[in-house]
Amino acid sequence: MAKTVDISVHHVTRVEGHGNIRLRASDGKIEKVEWQVPEAPRFFEAMVRGRSFEDIQTIVSRICGICSVTHSLASIKGVEDAMGVKVSKQTDKLRILCHYGEQMESHILHVGYLVAPDLLGQKSVIPLVASHPDVVKTIIRLHRLGNTWMEYIGGRMTHPVTLKVGGFTMLPTEEKLRELKTMMENAVPDLKAVAEIILSLADKLPDFDRETEYIALTGPDYYTFYHGDIASTDTDEIVPVQQFERVANEYVVPQSTAKWTKWHRDSYAVGALARFNVNADKLMPLAAATAKSFGLKKGACNPYLNNVAQVVECVQVVEHGLQLIDELLMAGIKPEPVKVEPKAGEGVGSVEAPRGILFHRYAFDDKGYCNKANICIPTGQNHGNIQKDFEALAPQIIDRPQDEITLLLEMLVRAYDPCISCSTHYLNVEFV
Repeated sequence: MAKTVDISVHHVTRVEGHGNIRLRASDGKIEKVEWQVPEAPRFFEAMVRGRSFEDIQTIVSRICGICSVTHSLASIKGVEDAMGVKVSKQTDKLRILCHYGEQMESHILHVGYLVAPDLLGQKSVIPLVASHPDVVKTIIRLHRLGNTWMEYIGGRMTHPVTLKVGGFTMLPTEEKLRELKTMMENAVPDLKAVAEIILSLADKLPDFDRETEYIALTGPDYYTFYHGDIASTDTDEIVPVQQFERVANEYVVPQSTAKWTKWHRDSYAVGALARFNVNADKLMPLAAATAKSFGLKKGACNPYLNNVAQVVECVQVVEHGLQLIDELLMAGIKPEPVKVEPKAGEGVGSVEAPRGILFHRYAFDDKGYCNKANICIPTGQNHGNIQKDFEALAPQIIDRPQDEITLLLEMLVRAYDPCISCSTHYLNVEFV
């Protein structure tokens, strides 16, 4: 056993934003292990105060370039909840469809570009272009599909322009939906290929379990990313999204500019594995078969398996997305003029970002100007759980070579697919 282990990873690579790993041990005894977030806070809750309800989506979609559809939808749902706006079935289905495009794009980006190099023993995806060209081409095709998917429904692939309170600024044509359907159908063999590739490398995923509370939306009779209320694997209680603060219980720690959260335990996890553990029985047939091929079952508590759950979800969103397109085409796309009259109120919007459950709360005066905002980011909810995983994992691997310990800790962070910059938020800002 090494007498001294001293690891200091300044800015973990292949994640969004800046996070540090610090581990110090002597004679096999852990003296310090920390997941640190040094990012400067971003004041989006302050930016939207004093702005019209019509401006909120445009501003908060900039919280994240990868999850801009998710933030748009959460904010729009929050505004609609505050103002009592009900949307049509057509709008609802198109929003879910747009959201699915982002799930596909984000999950494939993460598994293909950021995780695959670890499983194939490379520092980045670049060497894989030469060593595994067919794998890289498959990932690129699926990634392109996700971007095109969002563009067809949201108007462009990043920071959508067609989503608005009450409906859409422009509806996709039936011709575009048919084109999208064909692309999605053609992607099924690629999805199966990616699943087979990851399955062939599954033995490279570390064998590490830690009993964890998982939290996700649940409620509808399908595997949901958009509707529902808050469920936990630790309790049968279902909490309305309007009460999310009593679930998240945000608090501040010295090592992080992002807040941490906890509910029934010292931490909880959100994301693909959380959604799977809450809603796996609602997967569609091909997605369920994909999970079965990996042996992934409800109750899984190995954080590295979040990457497997992401692959399963890619299959799920294509399966359900094809069903939604068929329903939309059968009904026909109908123009829906939207006019929303502002009024005073407070509301919450919640959707599942690729990285986990997201909450937006807004309050408005009688002219529709925002006077309060609170945004709770998925990665912020995962930071505490990453720390607890570190504390459990480090003693198990401390006798290994230092390079291997470093890699396993970095892989653990990457397994959560963190969006670190997005998570650094402050609720109350006072200028003196």
